[in-house]
Amino acid sequence: MSRSSEQKFGVLVVEDEAIAGRAHANYVSRLDDFYVVGIAKNASQALAVMLGQVPTIDAKAIDLILLDMNLGDGHGIQLLRAFRTHRVNVDAIAVTASREVNVVHNAKSLGVFQYIVKPFTFPVFQAKLEAYVAYRRSLEDSPEEASQQDIDALMSSFTSKPKARLAKKVPADIQHAVLAAMKGGRAFSAAEAGDLMGVSRVTARRYLEAMADAEILKRQPRYGSAGRPVLEYTLPDDEDEEK
Repeated sequence: MSRSSEQKFGVLVVEDEAIAGRAHANYVSRLDDFYVVGIAKNASQALAVMLGQVPTIDAKAIDLILLDMNLGDGHGIQLLRAFRTHRVNVDAIAVTASREVNVVHNAKSLGVFQYIVKPFTFPVFQAKLEAYVAYRRSLEDSPEEASQQDIDALMSSFTSKPKARLAKKVPADIQHAVLAAMKGGRAFSAAEAGDLMGVSRVTARRYLEAMADAEILKRQPRYGSAGRPVLEYTLPDDEDEEK
C-alpha cells in the first residue's frame, strides 16, 4: 500500500489472550506512525479478516500484523503459510513467548520482519516498530529499480542497529530502546525513563547513570520547576547530530 510520510500504518493484533491483545493494542496506540485496525483472537479469525470476510474490520487498511505464535486454534507459522496460499500480502512482526529455533527460522523464511519475545518492555516494542517504519519509508523513497547501494540500505533497515558501545550491567535491549527514544535531542528524567522502560524510577536511574558513566549519555540539570533542579539524561551533542 502506497502512502505519504504523514499517513499511519494500520495494525492487526493477533493474540489469543485477551489481556495481552489489549496491551499490545495499547502499545501500538502510543506510537505516532501506527494505529490499530482490529484485534483477532485466533488464527481462523485472523485469516478471515485478511480475506475480507469480517465486515467490521477493513482488511485493506492493514499493513502490519503483530502475530502471536501459540494461538488457540493453530500456530502462527501455519497462519503465515495460509496467508501465502491465499496470496495475502501483509507484513508481520512476531510477538510471542515461543523461543524455539526452528520456529524463529520458519518465521524468518516466511517473511516475518521482527521477532519480539515475551515478556518485553515498551521501549523494546517501540524500537522494533520504528525499525519497521524506517524500512517502509525507505521503500517509498527508493526508485522502481534499485542500485546495489539502495538494496544494501533496504536490507540493513530490517534490523534496528545496536550501538557498538554499551554500558555494563544494563540490558542491551533497554539501552537500544533508550537511545532510539532520545533521537532528535529528547531528554528524560529518571522517572520519565522509568515509565518508558517499564521499570521503577530507582532502577531507571541506575541504568541511566551506568550509561552516563560509560559516556553513552550525558547528564544535565533541568530547570523551570519549584525546588531543586531535576537531573535529566540525553545523547551527547556529537552523537545527536549524527542522527
